[in-house]
Amino acid sequence: MLQPTANNAGTIQLKRLLCPRTVALVGGAPCAEVIRQSRRIGFAGELWPVHPQLKQIEGIPVYSSVSALPQAPDAAFVAVNRDATVEVIHALAVRGTGGAVCYASGFAESGAAGAELQSRLKQAAGVMPFLGPNCHGFINYLDGIALWPEQHGGTRQSRGVALVTQSGNIALNLTMQMRGAPLAYVVTLGNQARVDLAAAIQALVADPRVTAIGLHIEGIGDAGAFLSAAAAARERGVSLVALKAGRSALAADLAMSHTASLGAADAVAMAYLRRAGIACVPSIPVLLETLKLLHVHGALKGREIASMSSSGGEAGIIADAADRHRLRLMPFANAEKQQVAATLPPLAKVSNPLDYHNFNWGDEAALTAIYSAVMQARRHLTLLVLDFPRRDRCSEGSFEPTVNAFIRAAHSTGARAAVVSTLPETLPEHRALQLIQAAAQCGEFARELSPPPWPAHVPARAARLLSEAQAKRRLAACGLQVPDGEVVSGVEAAVEAAIRVGFPVALKSAAAIAHKTEIGGVKLHLRDALAVRDAAMQLAHSGAEFLVERMITDAIGELIVGFNHDAVFGWHLTLGSGGVLVNLVDDACVLHAPASREEILAAIRALKVGALLAGYRGRQAGDIDAAADAVLAMQGLVYAERERLIELEVNPLIVRPMGCGAATADALMRIGEPAHA
Repeated sequence: MLQPTANNAGTIQLKRLLCPRTVALVGGAPCAEVIRQSRRIGFAGELWPVHPQLKQIEGIPVYSSVSALPQAPDAAFVAVNRDATVEVIHALAVRGTGGAVCYASGFAESGAAGAELQSRLKQAAGVMPFLGPNCHGFINYLDGIALWPEQHGGTRQSRGVALVTQSGNIALNLTMQMRGAPLAYVVTLGNQARVDLAAAIQALVADPRVTAIGLHIEGIGDAGAFLSAAAAARERGVSLVALKAGRSALAADLAMSHTASLGAADAVAMAYLRRAGIACVPSIPVLLETLKLLHVHGALKGREIASMSSSGGEAGIIADAADRHRLRLMPFANAEKQQVAATLPPLAKVSNPLDYHNFNWGDEAALTAIYSAVMQARRHLTLLVLDFPRRDRCSEGSFEPTVNAFIRAAHSTGARAAVVSTLPETLPEHRALQLIQAAAQCGEFARELSPPPWPAHVPARAARLLSEAQAKRRLAACGLQVPDGEVVSGVEAAVEAAIRVGFPVALKSAAAIAHKTEIGGVKLHLRDALAVRDAAMQLAHSGAEFLVERMITDAIGELIVGFNHDAVFGWHLTLGSGGVLVNLVDDACVLHAPASREEILAAIRALKVGALLAGYRGRQAGDIDAAADAVLAMQGLVYAERERLIELEVNPLIVRPMGCGAATADALMRIGEPAHA
């Protein structure tokens, strides 16, 4: 049974709901189906139907009301209309019920009136937890409990993976899978009015029989609580894998920075999930296969794999797929190569991936020797590529020696091993490599220590844009390198300032304007007084004040660095190729803030511009360490000003040669009054 969760403030206790001994069923036909499914799964507790008119449901005597029940039930399934649901939930809460499933729809998902009704539902429930509204309920395959008004495809298990989704239909479909992933729990959350993803995760990781948890995520309410739940899963060694729905672009009506548009909704959410230590997968089949691998082997300790097949073509497919998914097919060491070679026919070449030919097909002893030799190389996972024939037209008999040999080799060596195939009728190779990548990410996340999240807050929205000079003064005070410059008034003053600063110079409008380059408000590479005078006269239309700065002439590369705030996920950092190409080159990544120095360095190096900064084709390398320090300094400013700051962007951050630092060429900063003022 579920172990009790820590009784911290705000923790939702779900033990009685998910593992009930007594269940009240309020309603008609859906409750009859719950009774049938409960009997089918072997529920050993008591079922108490409640209906004001019926005398019996599925042969069980009916109680006329919640108040007529013999005692407070551990759980209740409520399947009445939405208005009556509020009344029934209140009656159950007053009675002391352990928790409920609210089956009815027509709440917050249906508009303003429904949202108001959902608010009343939460008030009616008091402290009683409930799933939904607008949800199918849950199935506990471990203890034989199905508060579920539909058929399902699962069977009783002693241990297995848990699935959590808002969608009842997706949950239903997941129970119909034939991929061998043993299901421990299937939990639907609907509108998450009381029990959200975080609460469900906290309850499920407390059960030692749960080996991994798969999430279908449509929305996250309390981002901080979700991070805490993910941390609890990591502490207990339970990997989390997610399929995130909703990959639309982030609406940025109020955003002025380039990084607000670069940091699309999907990228921001994915950065947050990475921070939570959750491996994300692209489809439901990959989700299920990843959970199956995690159930059998747990999170992988690394990305090194070995692959075996009786075909060179299959070996090539695996090699290409491994490269796409950043999995390493490390060559065999000399001793390993000799060990493998001793088991192979003369024409076979020792390599990883290994094509062992089909000379030994059907020879279980010979195949066991080959597989054992490869597994003794101790990669993090060893694969056997094997496509089974159609059962309706062909025989699998000749495949038995191969499967038996693989199992014997895995048992004798203790290696982590898996069978994969190349056909969609079984398991496509690209999905196999995706799920292995996800299992490796789970292991990496378990070993990583991320900075603690910042306190939740809502930054001010009534804001003003600082001038570039004002923004740069704040950045300089935080330790960022800023070009020498002056703010002056008038054309001749601009010329005099340029002479003092030293040529070449950049001349810009000093007004608080976002993206001055795009409106012709910047003149660069001015090498003498005449060029400055002409440029100043051209910029006079934007105001009489100018910012005159000395040009940075030793740039190796340019970065864009931006901090923006998402209403759900909080602050995030966008890094990408900077300068005028920012919107032309698809080269950006998003990190959840705060980001560690290691995360920032890794992100910069993974960018396309990162190859240039590293010394592309023998060219001079850039000061990447200084760039990371500049980003960390910006992050410190964001944290210090988080109650007022709305967005901060440096574009470009000019990365200079090694040892020369990184300079802030342009800056955008919007601030406002504190949100609570």
